[in-house]
Amino acid sequence: MYKDATLKKYLADLSAKLPAPGGGSVAALTAAQAAALVSMVVNFTIGKPKYAKYENELKIVLEHSEKLKDEFFNLVDLDIIAFKSKNIRDSLNVPFMVARLCYECMKLCPPLITRGNVNLISDLAVAAAMLEAAFSSAYFNVEINLKTLGDKKLTYSIRKELLKKSKLMKKMRQGIEEKVGKIISA
Repeated sequence: MYKDATLKKYLADLSAKLPAPGGGSVAALTAAQAAALVSMVVNFTIGKPKYAKYENELKIVLEHSEKLKDEFFNLVDLDIIAFKSKNIRDSLNVPFMVARLCYECMKLCPPLITRGNVNLISDLAVAAAMLEAAFSSAYFNVEINLKTLGDKKLTYSIRKELLKKSKLMKKMRQGIEEKVGKIISA
């Protein structure tokens, strides 16, 4: 599908009068780009003497961000497949997974404010903003699918989890932006 296609092809199809790709795959692609930015920050930090004491921790963060990047990228196509299958559970599960993984990726960011290469601090803020945007986008796709699911118990459980994570995502993003802003303006 789009995993091996050009970005130009993806954007052309996205803007065309086609049922998919749509918002769900955009959320996944946005999250993949955010995870890639986290990896970039770490890659520009590892090996620098100034950050040597964080080397082992940074390698773990890099391993996680790369894994998340790949998972998000796979979810771009899985969202399209789920939509085309007309299976409401699959259409729900993909954006729900995107939202959950956005939360996991966001948790990688706060420590990088002080342990990541200061020259890439703005990229960290961009990653956080993109992760929150991807989370919110996925959340909307979850909600539209919950509306047609008809399972009140599952709907309650998912909404409860996502509402809690939504508040935490916003808090983390705001904290990152505030701290990065102070560093940039210092």
